Amino acid sequence: MEKVQKYIDEHKQQFLDELFDLLRIPSISAQSEHKGDMVKCAEWLAAALVKSGADRAEVMPTDGNPVVYAEKIIDPAAKTVLVYGHYDVMPVDPRAEWRTEPFEPVIKDGRIWGRGADDDKGQLFMHAKAFEAMCATDSLPCNVKFMLEGEEEIGSPSLYKFCEDYKDMLKADIILVSDT
Repeated sequence: MEKVQKYIDEHKQQFLDELFDLLRIPSISAQSEHKGDMVKCAEWLAAALVKSGADRAEVMPTDGNPVVYAEKIIDPAAKTVLVYGHYDVMPVDPRAEWRTEPFEPVIKDGRIWGRGADDDKGQLFMHAKAFEAMCATDSLPCNVKFMLEGEEEIGSPSLYKFCEDYKDMLKADIILVSDT
């Protein structure tokens, strides 16, 4: 774990910069005018997961917003963790109640303020960067898959069908829910 912690410490500013770039994308699933932002966010995440060490990452269409799927298989016989998260965020209304710009994140009092920093871009990003640190330090102990959806904030209407259609691809020994 020391190598992983050292990697994280050495890349802290890069990780923050990347997180802020992700938080700037107004991926509001409840508002149709943000459909392009939903696709942009999914593409951003797929590219970030490949950069972090995934062997493959895809933006997969659904009847609604796309699902980002990525994986790194270190050994087909090893245990597999499936990381679930969502990249969509709630609308910002009522706008007058915001003390900062919702899609221009800032650090205040040691906390990141911006739409999605808590729910759920921050959490899924944390898991992606832990994955990156383990890949970069050759300390990943298991296979890892990511399934990041773009409709959680509107009730995940396309997720059930996606899981049914891709149940073999999504097989895992444990699911880590990155939405807490």
